[in-house]
Amino acid sequence: MKYKYKTKMVCSQEISFDIDGDVITNIAFVGGCNGNLKALSKVLDGWTVEQIEAKLKGNTCGMRPTSCADQLCLAVRRAYDEQNKA
Repeated sequence: MKYKYKTKMVCSQEISFDIDGDVITNIAFVGGCNGNLKALSKVLDGWTVEQIEAKLKGNTCGMRPTSCADQLCLAVRRAYDEQNKA
């Protein structure tokens, strides 16, 4: 399933990815620190929701209470929960 998430309080405006069960692939950020986010997307390709959350949840950027990586955690969790609603 393809999923898109509108970010909040970060430089990137949107995150898109595919989710199959709990596995995340094809992560892409719109905006933000291009090189860093491309690298992050490559490293995390094929990781599970839980693995991504374990490494990146709560990560901040400067004075912001969140970061693009933290927003990705929120996005993958929301997609997973929506996919598994009864």
